[in-house]
Amino acid sequence: VKFNNCAGNKGVRYETSSLDFKVRADGTLYAAHHLQVPSKQLILVVTAWDPQTLGRWEAMVRLLVAEKSQHNGHKPKGRKALPGELVQQQSDTLLPWRQHQSANGLRRQKRDWVIPPINVPENSRGPFPQQLVRIRSDKDKEIHIRYSITGVGADQPPMEVFNIDPVSGRMYVTRPMDREERASYHLRAHAVDMNGNKVENPIDLYIYVIDMNDNRPEFINQVYNGSVDEGSKPGTYVMTVTANDADDGTTANGMVRYRIVTQTPQSPSQNMFTINSETGDIVTVAAGLDREKVQQYIVIVQATDMEGNLNYGLSNTATAIITVTDVNDNPPEFTTSTVNPCVGIRAVPITSAGLMGQAGSRSWGGVGLPTTTCTHSHFTFSHPEGPREKIQHFAAAVDYEMNRAFMLTVMVSNQAPLASGIQMSFQSTAGVTISVTDVNEAPYFPTNHKLIRLEEGVPTGTVLTTFSAVDPDRFMQQAVRYSKLSDPANWLNINATNGQITTAAVLDRESDYIKNNVYEATFLAADNGIPPASGTGTLQIYLIDINDNAPELLPKEAQICEKPNLNVINITAADADIDPNVGPFVFELPSVPSAVRKNWTISRLNGDYAQLSLRIMYLEAGVYDVPIIVTDSGNPPLYNTSVIKVKVCPCDENGDCTTIGAVAAAGLGTGAIIAILICIIILLTMVLLFVVWMKRREKERHTKQLLIDPEDDVRDNILKYDEEGGGEEDQDYDLSQLQQPETMDHVLNKTPGVRRVDERPIGAEPQYPIRPVIPHPGDIGDFINEGLRAADNDPTAPPYDSLLVFDYEGSGSTAGSVSSLNSSSSGDQDYDYLNDWGPRFKKLADMYGGGEED
Repeated sequence: VKFNNCAGNKGVRYETSSLDFKVRADGTLYAAHHLQVPSKQLILVVTAWDPQTLGRWEAMVRLLVAEKSQHNGHKPKGRKALPGELVQQQSDTLLPWRQHQSANGLRRQKRDWVIPPINVPENSRGPFPQQLVRIRSDKDKEIHIRYSITGVGADQPPMEVFNIDPVSGRMYVTRPMDREERASYHLRAHAVDMNGNKVENPIDLYIYVIDMNDNRPEFINQVYNGSVDEGSKPGTYVMTVTANDADDGTTANGMVRYRIVTQTPQSPSQNMFTINSETGDIVTVAAGLDREKVQQYIVIVQATDMEGNLNYGLSNTATAIITVTDVNDNPPEFTTSTVNPCVGIRAVPITSAGLMGQAGSRSWGGVGLPTTTCTHSHFTFSHPEGPREKIQHFAAAVDYEMNRAFMLTVMVSNQAPLASGIQMSFQSTAGVTISVTDVNEAPYFPTNHKLIRLEEGVPTGTVLTTFSAVDPDRFMQQAVRYSKLSDPANWLNINATNGQITTAAVLDRESDYIKNNVYEATFLAADNGIPPASGTGTLQIYLIDINDNAPELLPKEAQICEKPNLNVINITAADADIDPNVGPFVFELPSVPSAVRKNWTISRLNGDYAQLSLRIMYLEAGVYDVPIIVTDSGNPPLYNTSVIKVKVCPCDENGDCTTIGAVAAAGLGTGAIIAILICIIILLTMVLLFVVWMKRREKERHTKQLLIDPEDDVRDNILKYDEEGGGEEDQDYDLSQLQQPETMDHVLNKTPGVRRVDERPIGAEPQYPIRPVIPHPGDIGDFINEGLRAADNDPTAPPYDSLLVFDYEGSGSTAGSVSSLNSSSSGDQDYDYLNDWGPRFKKLADMYGGGEED
C-alpha cells in the first residue's frame, strides 16, 4: 500500500482492521500467520497515522484469492477462468449466475458463484440509501429479470434495513448500522422473470458490520473496596477492577487497558500502587504502608480502549478505596502505675494520662481486666489517638448517685502475637481511680466529614442521606435539633428533627462553589440541656460529572486573507465539563445555508483543534458570519452551533491584512462612502428647504392676519379654499354692524314659514354677551368666543350644520339682503342632480333635494 504524506513518510505507522494481516514500515502488506481464507475476497481497512501530528488516513484494500492450478500454474485446456479468478468487470458489481459453455459449444453447464461477504461500516453518515453492491444475471440480456432479497433485515424484522432495485439489481442500505445491535446479516438474492418464474437459483449474501469505536469501557462497579496489611512488601496483591467494552473485543476497539490516574493521599510515596494494564490487578509497588499514619487510600483508575491509546481511545474512571489493615507491630506499655482521672457520666471517651498503648484493631490488643468488685462492663477501651490510651465508660451502666468513684486495676496485653521480628513484652498493669462528675456533653456526628457520591443535576427535593448526630446525654431526655451552619450555594435542606438532607436546588458540578468535584456543607446539632451544647459535622458531596454543557467555539472573531493557502484560522472549543465529556471534539460546517460549505472548509488537526480555511479561490473582502457545529464526546454527545466572525481582507506578500483591506473588509468601500455622502447632502437640502418654507409661511401670517386663524378653526363643515382679500381696505371692519337691532318689527311682520337663515330666531332670548357700545377691534375675538359658548348651551340654537346668528347686523347694511336670490321666481328649483355628483355633494343633496319645506 503506497502512502505519501508529503513529508517523506518519516515516522508513519500502519494498522489494519484485521489481526490476520500486518503492514511493514515500507507499506508491504503480509499475512501475520498461516490462515485459511474461507471466501474468494477479503476487504481490509489500512490506516496510516502520524504520531507527531496525530493525522490519520484510511484506505480500503480488496484482496482477491485465486485458486491454485493443478498443472504447474497453467489452466486446463478448454476451460475458461473461474469467476473467482477474474477481476470484477465493474466496481461493486457481482455476477452470481454465470453460464459456462463446454468446448464444443453444444452443452451449457450452470455454475453458481460463492459471493464474498459484504462489509458495511457501522455509524455511517450516509447519505442514505447507500449502494452496497449490484447483483446481475447473464440472462438479463435475453429477458427482463426482476431481482429481490429476503431474510432478516429485508422482509423480516428489522424490516427494510436493506432493499434492492428490482430492475437494476442495485442493493442499498437504508440507515446507519450498529454492530452492537447486530453484527451480521444473511440474505438471499432471487432472480425471476416478469411472470414470477425462477430464472436463477437463490444466492446467499453475507453482510458483516465493521466495528467502529463508539462505546466507552464501563466498569462493573463505580466504587471498589479492598484492603492490604500495613508493612506489606512490594508486589502484594490488593484487588482487581474490571471494565467491559461493548465493541469488538478481537479488535483494538474493544481492547481495554487500565492505568492509575491519581492516588490520595500521596504519602509516603505518590506511587504506592500499580495496576496491571491488561488484567486490572492492583498491587503494591512501594514499601512504607503504615496504618498509624495513613489508614485509607483513594485511587482513581482509568480504563481506555484502543489498547490504551489516550489520543484515540475512549475512557472511563472508577474509584478504588484501599484500606490499610492493622498488624501487631507495637507492644503495650504503661508509663505510670497510678492514674486519677475525672470523667463524666456520659459515653464520651477521655484520655487517661498514664496509660500508653498503640491504638488499632485486634492487633493493638489492649485488654483491661478490673480487679475491683464492680463489674468490668462499666468500662471499656476505645481506639487510641497517638501514644495515649483512652478509657470509655457506658452511660447505661454508670449512675452518678450510686457510684461516684471506681478503683480499677488495669492490665494490658496483646490478643495477637507481635509481628515477626518484634520480641513479645510482658504484661503491664496500672491502678486507676476514676471519679465521676455530672456534665452535659455536646452531640456529635459519628461519621464526621461524611462523603457521598452522586451525579450532578439531581432534581430538587431528592433525599441524599441522613446526617444524624448522637447525644451522649441519653438519660436527660434531651432533644437534638439540626440546622445549617454553612451551605455556600444554598443547595441543601436538613430536617430539624431527624437530620434528613434533601436538595433545595439542582446541584451543578460546574459551579464556583465546587472544589475538586466536592461540595462541602457544615451542619449543627444542638441539644436543649442546661447549658445547651452543640456539635458540628461536615458533609462532603462528590459530584460525578454528566454531559450537561455544550461546547463553545473559540475564538469568536478571526481574520483571514481573501485568497486561500495564505493563512488559516485555528479553532478549538471550550467545554465546562470534564473528561470524558469534553474532547475529542467534532467540528462541522452546517449544510444550510449552502454558501457556508461552498466558501469554507474545515480540516481536523487533532481531537481538540481544527483549521478553518477558504474553499474557493477568492472571496470578496468583508465580515462573514461562519456557523460551525461543535460536538463533544459525551454520552450522549452535546452539540452547539457557534458563529465565528471572520474578517476577509486583502493581504500583502507576508499574509498580513493591509490598511486599505481592513477598511474594505469592514464593508466601507469607495462606493459605500460616496453613497453615504450623497444621502447626507440630500438630507441637509431637505432640512434647509423646510426651514425656508416655514419662515415664508410665518411671514405671510404676520403680513395678513385673519379674524380667526385657519389653523385654530376646528369646524369640519367650513373649508378655507383661498384668501380673497383685496388689500389693506379689507382690514377696516365695521363693528357697528354686529350691534343688537333696535326693533323686531321687520321680522315679526313677515309671512309665516318664510325666514332668512341669517335672521335672529323667534323665541326665548338666550343670555348672549353684550358688546360694548364703542367697538374696539381687539375685543372681537373674545366677543365671538363668548357668543360661541352661549350658543352651545342654548337649547333653542339651530343644528350644527346651520349658520349661528351672533348678532343682528342692522337693516342699513350696505351689503343688502341675499334672501331674495332664488334660481326661479317660483322657488321650486330641482336639486336632485346633486345626488349624481358624488359623496362630496351629499350634504347639499340632503339639504336641497328633499322637496318643499312644510
